[in-house]
Amino acid sequence: MNNVSLLGRLTRDPEYSAPKSKDGTSFARFTIAIDRDKNEADFIPCKAFGKTADLVNEYFFKGDRIGVSGHIISGSYENKDKQKVYTLDVVVDRLDFIESKDKPNAADPETNYKETEKYYEKEEEEKPRRRR
Repeated sequence: MNNVSLLGRLTRDPEYSAPKSKDGTSFARFTIAIDRDKNEADFIPCKAFGKTADLVNEYFFKGDRIGVSGHIISGSYENKDKQKVYTLDVVVDRLDFIESKDKPNAADPETNYKETEKYYEKEEEEKPRRRR
């Protein structure tokens, strides 16, 4: 099973790529800082695609608290010194609005949850149904 749920703050504004054609997919990359204890934090790189990437781009900025769930993917590349570097990223399948840096506790968690649920329900309705 490959599931991950994280709650943290964006370390900077998300990087966003809009689709170059109508049938292309949008893409967002961002990093979440998660407090480990008083003086330490973990920095988790995340990727989002499609409508989830559009949501990240439109509503989230540096310092905002965000909840994400998704799965971990691993990869590797060769750096300029010809050394192999291994990577881990979270591919975000779902996100939750927690708190804006500018408006702490702007809405109660129940309202945020309901709004997020509406968005994902609408997205599910728009997907074509497969026949069994």
